[in-house]
Order: sequence, then structure tokens, then C-alpha cells
Amino acid sequence: MAAPKKQVKKISDKLSKVNDQLTINLYDNGYMVEVSGRGLDDDWTNVKILCANLDEVNALLKEANDLDKC
Repeated sequence: MAAPKKQVKKISDKLSKVNDQLTINLYDNGYMVEVSGRGLDDDWTNVKILCANLDEVNALLKEANDLDKC
């Protein structure tokens, strides 16, 4: 049986550097923030994080702003 994946709550759980753009999708029951950049192993990757409210989205925006840019 496969081990469960670690739940990603922060961009830095998966990325060390971010691109200069991100996408926010609006859903009926929340939001999804998608960010691309360099992973912890320096490969190109992206992260999609589900958010229940705007406070969580705002926290991710602040984090993306504080991370190094690619």
C-alpha cells in the first residue's frame, strides 16, 4: 500500500523559488492558488494549493512575494 502524500499548505513546502506570476481560481466552495517555480531539488515544478477562504489566499500571496524569484 502506498504511503499517503504530505499535504501541501505552503508554497515553500514544494518550491524554493517562484516565477513572477501565479493563478487564483475561484470556486463555489473556495479557491485554488497555482504557482510555478524551482522545486527544492532545483527542478521546474508547480504547486496547486486549495484554500477555504481569502485569508489563506492572502497568506499564500504574501509568501510568494517573500520567496526568491526565478
